[in-house]
Amino acid sequence: MSKLLALTGMVLSANPIGDYDKRIVILTRERGKISAFAKGARRQNSSLLAASNPFVFGTFSFYEGRTSYTLVSARIENYFQTLTQDLEGVYFGFYFMEFADYYARENNDDAELLKLLYVSLRALTNQRLSRELVRYTFELKAMMLNGEYPEVFTCRECRGSERLGAFMLSGDGMICMDCAGKVHDCIRLQDATVYTFQHVISASPDKLYTFTVSPEVLREFKTVMECFRKKYIEKEFNSLKILKTILNY
Repeated sequence: MSKLLALTGMVLSANPIGDYDKRIVILTRERGKISAFAKGARRQNSSLLAASNPFVFGTFSFYEGRTSYTLVSARIENYFQTLTQDLEGVYFGFYFMEFADYYARENNDDAELLKLLYVSLRALTNQRLSRELVRYTFELKAMMLNGEYPEVFTCRECRGSERLGAFMLSGDGMICMDCAGKVHDCIRLQDATVYTFQHVISASPDKLYTFTVSPEVLREFKTVMECFRKKYIEKEFNSLKILKTILNY
């Protein structure tokens, strides 16, 4: 029998298999996204009952087979119970996990993505932060980790770094006010919106959610991010559809 393998991660999704088992998808620090069988996890007396649910974060022990993993035990650090008891919050969380699942790969170095997901779920429980701001911040940072992000520190036209004040949709980046008049597909932005993009791109995950913005800045940030995300991601996220229904937009 193979040795136990311990991996730190978060359960992204769980689906029933047979009468009592589950198939779970976990984003791990060491091996990226993996699938595992949790045998008997749907039995009321199972030691895996609580550990095999979405949002659970901790260290999981597996037996590794040729084509799959089998979950044996788990040491849980966070269940995110506060979030899962809030309908709006839980669907923001489901969306984040579906988004992470979209980018994560098996045997990939997804340690930063896991860290981003964890701190973003925690940010959703912070009543001082707008959940929409957390959402668009998470999206931009996750896309950046995958190598898809706009140029926000220099002008896409002249390469200068002064007076950045608009976003060029076709060029995926900021342009300065001197060049803005020459571009037809740009969105004018406040200085604070430019700084918001720069902060999200440059900050480490643990320093990411240390700011708030005005409603006007959030609206501009949202407008650009909706266009940018749709340009690079064609997938329709089921959790986002439900979230939009809940929020009525």
